[in-house]
Amino acid sequence: MRPRIVIVGAGFGGMAAVKALKRADADVTLIDRTNHHLFQPLLYQVATAALSPADIATASRVLLRRHANATVVMADVVSVDAEARYVRLADGRTINYDFLVLATGAAYSFFGHGEWANHAKVLKSLEDALSIRETLLAAFERAEQCNDPDEVRRLLTFVVVGGGPTGVELAGTIAELARTTLARDFRHIDPASARIILCEAGNHILGAFPGDLPDYAARALRSLGVEVRLGEAVSLVDAEGIVLADERIAAETVLWCAGTQARPAADWLEAEAARNGAIKVAADCSVPGRPGVFAIGDVASFDGGSGKPLPGLAPVAKQQGRYVGRLLAARIAGRAPPPPFRYRDLGTMAVIGRSRAVADFGSFQLKGFLAWLAWSMVHLMLLVDFRSRMMVYVNWSWAWFTYGRGARLLTGRGELPQRSQATEISSKDFG
Repeated sequence: MRPRIVIVGAGFGGMAAVKALKRADADVTLIDRTNHHLFQPLLYQVATAALSPADIATASRVLLRRHANATVVMADVVSVDAEARYVRLADGRTINYDFLVLATGAAYSFFGHGEWANHAKVLKSLEDALSIRETLLAAFERAEQCNDPDEVRRLLTFVVVGGGPTGVELAGTIAELARTTLARDFRHIDPASARIILCEAGNHILGAFPGDLPDYAARALRSLGVEVRLGEAVSLVDAEGIVLADERIAAETVLWCAGTQARPAADWLEAEAARNGAIKVAADCSVPGRPGVFAIGDVASFDGGSGKPLPGLAPVAKQQGRYVGRLLAARIAGRAPPPPFRYRDLGTMAVIGRSRAVADFGSFQLKGFLAWLAWSMVHLMLLVDFRSRMMVYVNWSWAWFTYGRGARLLTGRGELPQRSQATEISSKDFG
């Protein structure tokens, strides 16, 4: 009987593991709660109407069409029995395995304030991105129909919590959306008057970047009109906005990008976990005391020899997935396993806005237009298929020359509560 390999999660790590097992003499089952592989680094561009969902997501079955040994299952895994060697799905079914690879990723953490999730939006899935897009665009539409200046200010205040790459990219893109793309589209409001606030509890945004790159990023954001608030922690998020330090900020939209927590795979295995819930793994990405079980990507805490775990980045997940796939293929074929996993750091990038970005390649750093150009080329090449590369390139080119965005439709996904301050509209408003 051929070995059964179950991989949970169709993200960068899970998909890399499946592809590395293409020629293995094994039956590979990929389980994910969605039917697609998502290029998460560009998810913020879907949220800000720059790209459509199909530009950055491809059906998993399409990507694995030529992998004769791979089966795709769209389901939600709820537990793992490491002794009996099976995973349990939400509908009660079980799938047996000889080897299990957990690549379930991470979710945002509200630092013990789970109730804040009712009032702040996160960005981890296509559903999240579309919900944010609806909220952003609907805020301008509602402000256009409002005759209360205070309510208009509240509607056009957008707060981004967290100064990491996602928060910086969101804040910069929202500012460009308001000040360029939407600038001439409304009659009763000035979209350029929108207030965009980026909150970071630390002393710098992009704190993982070296040298003067964080300061450059802060200056670039401020030049776009973003308020960068440093050293001030959020103490409350509610339906009316946030409390930042001791200041109440009335805002319709709060976007949370301030920290992650691994999904509950460690609980499934009753394995040792790091502070963020990630499973502590061995040098070959295996889970100690759980034979045949591996964890990769954001759900794994891997000490690369520096005394601190590897960051939750797409390249880490891809390299670990490829490594575990090759290790399992070698084990099944009776070959010697590869040496312990070693992460190859190819650099870190963050885009700030049109023609501005920062990039750290270890031995040298880039900022400004050159960094933005490098960021664009790298992300185009990392997209998983030719169609996605072509569509993203066309959309980016269109946005570059026209300042336009092609995905600005409201489809009713993100229903916003109606406020009593909405103005009565007369026929002259349409004349």
